[in-house]
Amino acid sequence: MASKMQQLVQNYKKDSAKALEKYQVLRDLDIFVLDNSIRESTVGQLRGHTLESKWKIYNEVKQCGFKNTIVASFSHMTRVDDVFIMQLKERGEDPEGLWAFSEITEGIKNKIPDTENVPVGIRKLKPAGLYSVIFEVDLGDGVYDFNKFTIKDMCELLNKWNNWCFENLSPKAKVMYSFRDLPDTMPDHSDRAFEVVSFLANLPPNRRPFGMMFEEPRGKSMPEECGMWARYIRKVMDDHKWKGHLLVHVHEKFGYCDVTALQVLMDGADGIWASVCSEGAAMGNAPSCVTLLNLIRLGNKKVLKKFNCTYLRKAAINVTKITTGMEPHSRQPIFGARATDFVFDLNPEEFDLASFFGEEAPVRITTMASKEMIQQRLINLFGNDPQFTLELTHKMKELILEDLRTGRKEEYMSMVGLALLFDRAGGSLNQPMRDAIDQFEVRSPHAKYLLEEVRKIWDEWDLKDKVKGDNMLQFDTFYNGFLAPYFSCYRCNDTMKALQAIDMDADGMVDWNEFETYLKWALHQYPMTETVDELLDITFRKGLIPAMQDEYIKTK
Repeated sequence: MASKMQQLVQNYKKDSAKALEKYQVLRDLDIFVLDNSIRESTVGQLRGHTLESKWKIYNEVKQCGFKNTIVASFSHMTRVDDVFIMQLKERGEDPEGLWAFSEITEGIKNKIPDTENVPVGIRKLKPAGLYSVIFEVDLGDGVYDFNKFTIKDMCELLNKWNNWCFENLSPKAKVMYSFRDLPDTMPDHSDRAFEVVSFLANLPPNRRPFGMMFEEPRGKSMPEECGMWARYIRKVMDDHKWKGHLLVHVHEKFGYCDVTALQVLMDGADGIWASVCSEGAAMGNAPSCVTLLNLIRLGNKKVLKKFNCTYLRKAAINVTKITTGMEPHSRQPIFGARATDFVFDLNPEEFDLASFFGEEAPVRITTMASKEMIQQRLINLFGNDPQFTLELTHKMKELILEDLRTGRKEEYMSMVGLALLFDRAGGSLNQPMRDAIDQFEVRSPHAKYLLEEVRKIWDEWDLKDKVKGDNMLQFDTFYNGFLAPYFSCYRCNDTMKALQAIDMDADGMVDWNEFETYLKWALHQYPMTETVDELLDITFRKGLIPAMQDEYIKTK
């Protein structure tokens, strides 16, 4: 029996290792990112981007460290893109990484493209000094009649505009071709795609395109299906010793988009063109933030060196807000408010977790705080003030100790809490302090009500504890009552370590007084809090979880 069980274990380990081998590609991948946040994030929205919003998104993308950005898609009408690219030139932005889409024809009649007139997309690039072009190519039967306009004709047309770019835009022009209808092409006409790639691969080295691109525009194809497209396109490129890039863009429909992007990268693509956030046509796209964070999670260190990974989450949040006027959905993976995206296996100097979360733990002013710490906290919150002397902060520390001895329960972390302590110590409230207190006092009856409502929830869960009425909850009870929405697995090692890292337990118990301190901090710091759910959400997301995280890192 034992030998049979041992054999089962050995087979399991062997099969698991074999199944996971494919992810090694993602760990080693030197990924190319062509950012599409400016264009993709406005597709399907009720409002287009203004010049101001385009600049805001452009600057967010730059902070991520992305060197290649799609900045325009042109038509015959004057639109914001036309003005935007001229402003890029006027402000001295480096044209090397600025890309624009272009059609391959000025028009189509009877399913035959115009092959004589220069497409407007590339004509408009010249005045702006841009020379990086993405030509959109359709190979299915829905656009062209390939019985009349053959694939050979298509290849000649692509080559014509390729040469035009080198001769009219710049000798160092960069050209990519994007297959935008592969789901319609590959089932019955894959030969068309392979023939086009083969033709481009055989162009002279100094005229060979920068790379190929394709998209899954409807989100209906399976991950393995899209992966096979990449595998065979890459095979054609390799057969002709063409080391160009192969980029993928995936839209959402049935929940596969992020998996599909990763599958394509495992099967031959070496890059993505995507928005940093998920906003886009229909139900959105596979965002670069999620794709890159998955590579990092798998141990890819090249991504960490290549991009400003600590800013990816903030950029995704900010671009979402610029585009929609709202925060990302709270359960959006990686950059949603409720995303429990802990990444424990990377060294802090390589990936700053606190910055990744976009949250900072509240500075805890406790009995352990020195007068110097209190002084620095005053300056950080309220600016320089001659009153902020070590003599006065010493009095503030003495009041904290006195509160502890007399059983007075206060918090000193928020602007309001620290200002009130400063006032009690004999300080004269300055204007920022008065503003913080005034704002809170207007809402104080409601704040008291919210605190009482949380206490009712606490007391209900206390009834389930073995010992009742002791102001303590067992960890299990506290998790079920409060923590479950924020930590997916109570018994998971990382969750337990995070819980134990913060000083809120006594023999495996959670103290109401410690929990109440964070609730009061949340009410002081966010006085416009309306509901109990909102109060708990702020307390955990902006207070307790970042504090747990910081304490955990310190103990590593």
